[in-house]
Amino acid sequence: MTSPETFSKLLRAPAPLLALAPMQDVTTLEFMRVVMRYGGPDVYWTEYFRVHAVSHLETWILDSITKNPTGRPIVAQMIGNDIPSLVRTAKELQKFPVAAVDLNLGCPAPIVYRKCAGGGLLREPQRIDAILGALRDAVTIPFTVKTRVGFESPAEFDALLPIFAKHPIDLLTVHARTVAQMYRPGVRYDLIAQAARELRCPVLANGNVFSAAQAKTLLAETGACGLMIGRGAIRNPWLFDQIRAELRGEKIKLPTGRNVLNYIHELWDNEITPGVKESSQVQRMKKFMNFIGDGVGEKFLYDIRRVETTADFWRICENSLDHSEPMELESVAPATEALAVLALN
Repeated sequence: MTSPETFSKLLRAPAPLLALAPMQDVTTLEFMRVVMRYGGPDVYWTEYFRVHAVSHLETWILDSITKNPTGRPIVAQMIGNDIPSLVRTAKELQKFPVAAVDLNLGCPAPIVYRKCAGGGLLREPQRIDAILGALRDAVTIPFTVKTRVGFESPAEFDALLPIFAKHPIDLLTVHARTVAQMYRPGVRYDLIAQAARELRCPVLANGNVFSAAQAKTLLAETGACGLMIGRGAIRNPWLFDQIRAELRGEKIKLPTGRNVLNYIHELWDNEITPGVKESSQVQRMKKFMNFIGDGVGEKFLYDIRRVETTADFWRICENSLDHSEPMELESVAPATEALAVLALN
């Protein structure tokens, strides 16, 4: 199930491909283990491997490949700008059970783009051209790219598309915001549709997928081969199965408050390291609660962001979620730019 051949078949399958977005310090082995229990995506992406002249494959990211508990394909993502180092790393990654190798051209974190990596490379199209050419020669399994629509302006996308078209990449994932836009409103789904029309390779739509009904509409309007979901899957791990049900014309099953509470317990059990001080454990969970709370309510989100102790954490969770009412878990108070940058790429 995890082979490049399986991934290639999924790209050609009639059913839309559903993928979990790569999110730094979120899409770990532990988070993958939790998400798979709720249906999970068809394909997982790793956190990005940082690539430079003296880089080595990070062991904790390799764990998500070598110990992949999902039985589904996993794509190894790289970030960097040095061609020899990227080629070296791509060849190393192909020795492991990865379905594809992916290049990150979308991370909007200033610490990344100021080094001309991730989304920062979108300011240098000629450099992207050279990198894609070198990597396509080096990668003998599917080679994919995840991009934003530009650095400062969506108008830059017109110059980027011919570069993506020039190289026989196997999949382009388009996060339809600019790097400067971060995670603010104004997702340009029309540019995803443009890419799907103009490129020979399949295109995945990425950016603010938040409900099954919206996902169905997005697929129809863009012509994308599938969806990559990030924050929405943290908030609502049932979303992948909800989308599948919506596409089949079936009734959507909503989780109850207690279901959400159980999900938070699973995250706690999987994400917390024994022996770490209490305040650090609570802070680690806040990375997830910033997004889960966004689907619970503004008061819950306000309160959970301010807890310092385990006892207060669970008191607030139980007060808000120990009930049997169904919950849609759609965004009520979009995450702030700063919080988004901390968690996502």
